[in-house]
Amino acid sequence: MAILLATDFDAAGLCRWLELLEAALPGEQFVTDRRTVDDAAIDMALVANPSRGALSGLANLRLIQSLWAGVDKLLGDSSLPPHVPIARMVDPAMNAAMAETALWAVLSLHRGFYEYAAQQRMRRWHPLVQSRADEVTVAVLGLGQMGRTAALRLAAQGYRVLGWSARPGAKASIEAFAGDDALQPLLARCDIAVNLLPLTPATRGLLCKRAFNAMRRGASLVNLARGAHVVDADLLAALDGGHLRHAVLDVFAIEPLPADHRYWSHPQVTLLPHAAAQTDARSAAAIAATNVRLLRAGGPPQYLVDRTRGY
Repeated sequence: MAILLATDFDAAGLCRWLELLEAALPGEQFVTDRRTVDDAAIDMALVANPSRGALSGLANLRLIQSLWAGVDKLLGDSSLPPHVPIARMVDPAMNAAMAETALWAVLSLHRGFYEYAAQQRMRRWHPLVQSRADEVTVAVLGLGQMGRTAALRLAAQGYRVLGWSARPGAKASIEAFAGDDALQPLLARCDIAVNLLPLTPATRGLLCKRAFNAMRRGASLVNLARGAHVVDADLLAALDGGHLRHAVLDVFAIEPLPADHRYWSHPQVTLLPHAAAQTDARSAAAIAATNVRLLRAGGPPQYLVDRTRGY
């Protein structure tokens, strides 16, 4: 049997992944072009932004392993075989990188480092009032693997951390809340909201005028999850009107962000090019290999996606 790599990697990236996967799974046959083998030979697929329809017609497919953490784009492909299990990429290295970015953003907002950067451009010398970390309340939205890792990292730094998940049952070592009714009161308590939610029909557009109005005047938003969580016009209005102080944005509804988008030049917006936590091929290849071995041994793969929930 063979394993299909359906990705949008460039030639160098694909060679790197193949090198790592072949080292982790000696004896497995990897295919990058379906035309080179009989479709009936392909029983697993490792995917990263596959083209629409890339997995259709694979009658013997037993597992779709995502090489990315998010699966919203993958689930949006209506041609995806409905009966085949999908596994998410849950990588401690990626979780740690996301927690580092969350800490950088929160620390920069707390200590006014973005304001100092603006002052430097204006050649202005003006120290700001400094508060302590335990005087700053941070709400982490989304308590999956990344959210929990980020929340614990922030709490270890001394911040007052609250958590929220769309559904009850998320495991957390912090004060946590769940469900629609809990979101607005939680936002009203925070100085900084960090979004690490999965993108689902229920969370699309969640960060909108209603959410921003619930936040304290002078609060800030950090979005490290998906651009479609945010209603851009509502966020810009909240920033322009002075209700929100700053936004740190790593993800956008359209990527790359169009050159004429207001975010580029907005003085209260800090941008990253979807770089908060990039996949580390070394650790991700090892995790994908573990799932391949589990399936070959007759066991269930790890981190299976619930298609009804969207993650």
